[in-house]
Amino acid sequence: MDTRIYVCTHKTYTKPEDDLYRALHVGHKISDDLGYEGDDTGDHISDRNKSFCELTGIYWIWKNVSCDIVGICHYRRYFIKDEDFLKKEDIEEILSSGYDVILPPSSFTKYKNTREHYEKEHYAKDLIILREILSEMAPDYLNAFDLSLNCNLISAWNMLIAKKEIFDEYCAWLFPILFEAEKRIDISGYDSFQGRLFGYLSERLMRVFFLNHRSE
Repeated sequence: MDTRIYVCTHKTYTKPEDDLYRALHVGHKISDDLGYEGDDTGDHISDRNKSFCELTGIYWIWKNVSCDIVGICHYRRYFIKDEDFLKKEDIEEILSSGYDVILPPSSFTKYKNTREHYEKEHYAKDLIILREILSEMAPDYLNAFDLSLNCNLISAWNMLIAKKEIFDEYCAWLFPILFEAEKRIDISGYDSFQGRLFGYLSERLMRVFFLNHRSE
């Protein structure tokens, strides 16, 4: 089985000694070469990395990679089992036993709920605009969106491991929503932290997508 984990990075790092893990230089189009495979070949959005973060790597994998199982982690964040990097046999066993996706553990926010967390850390208006877009483009996901914002759990970092067809289905849902948000939200006055907006929004949307598909 062709199983791959892409490690998104924008700097040199010590790669796990396991061929399962493949370095992917995100934002390669707009940065100095690190000697890793870049996210700027074929169909790509590498030049939008400052606002899309690791999503430029996710988009590139969606459009340019063919395999059975694919995962995303970061140069400093990995899926761990028994204090070691998750291995190919572990992933394939999980995804062949009735599961479609592996996600990081949820984290509690320090606020009342994830809506308040976003409003305190970012700009509340952007979350309102995102909900408006969902109501137009994916209304079946509004209940999951509201549920996720009203609870005190967050799924961060845009990390997942999934069967490629599930990964592709998620991306085909996610990116049109984010591209519409990009049209409606002016980030020209945002600092570099807030400018990573679409990465932050997608962290909320990943939970929405899989909540809405939890019974399928």
